[in-house]
Amino acid sequence: VVQVVAGGFLLRNGVLLKAADGLERLAHVDTVVFDKTGTLTRGRPELFSDGNWTDADLAIAAALAQYSCHPLSRAICRATDRLSVSDASNVDEVAGHGLRGIINGRPVRLGRRDWCGVDDTDVETSEMALWLTVNARSPVRFIFSDQLRADTAATISALQGRGLDVRILSGDRASVVAPLAEQLGIANWRAECLPADKVAVLNQLKANGHRVVMVGDGLNDAPALAAGFASISPAGAADISQTAADLIFQGDSLEPVLKALKTARAADRLVKQNFALALAYNAVAVPLAMAGLVTPLIAAVAMSASSVTVTLNALRLRLMA
Repeated sequence: VVQVVAGGFLLRNGVLLKAADGLERLAHVDTVVFDKTGTLTRGRPELFSDGNWTDADLAIAAALAQYSCHPLSRAICRATDRLSVSDASNVDEVAGHGLRGIINGRPVRLGRRDWCGVDDTDVETSEMALWLTVNARSPVRFIFSDQLRADTAATISALQGRGLDVRILSGDRASVVAPLAEQLGIANWRAECLPADKVAVLNQLKANGHRVVMVGDGLNDAPALAAGFASISPAGAADISQTAADLIFQGDSLEPVLKALKTARAADRLVKQNFALALAYNAVAVPLAMAGLVTPLIAAVAMSASSVTVTLNALRLRLMA
């Protein structure tokens, strides 16, 4: 009864419970790990016209970006509405790195700095960036800006106030992640994480006795979502991430993550209370029935009263969550 009430309550608050035991596991987590882009942020970055690229560069980048659902790829596609995009063949998306393919007979890559052959000693940026390399040409940089969800800071603070250890695992560079983590008051963060790196961190936390809920949206977050003790993904996430997640939340707010955790803990308390009520009822009623002191009518009324009691107790979840 508690699970049914909790599932309906979450659904009305924009959270879809996918895994039958998702709430049970979520109730016992002690660590929350967030991806950055598309999770802590709105996931709708905008491309800057900073003079480092031309329309021709943008058209080539869009030829690859159209095959990806990554927020930065979507931003490039939105910026090319007025341009004629080239055709690309043999396009392959390498999780955690970027896209590669063939355009006009030339190999092209769009993605991380190191994957596109950019030296770390090159100009540093505190913004998100993708790099485009075409054959032997010098790489071209695209810079993006993405805003935090409106309630990100408040939600992080509330999670920490409930005794949870909040962390960030991001594929972005440290120069991008560090100021955001400082702004949100998150001491534990890691940047430039590949999918395997995120899984390794989660496995290490598990080995240290922690129960982690992973919150992420990207293609490279799917393995980490599967590796977490519990997992949550936004509705705009990649299909594979939504498939791997235990819960999916809708909207531009991050509050549903907090709501899901509060509901899970409240549901866990109510389940235990209902078991206690049922045991107490049977501890009194069964001996009386065995002694012949309970008539069939009284037994029927008492049994119905017991069911109504645990149902009403389960409905208290709406007030507790």
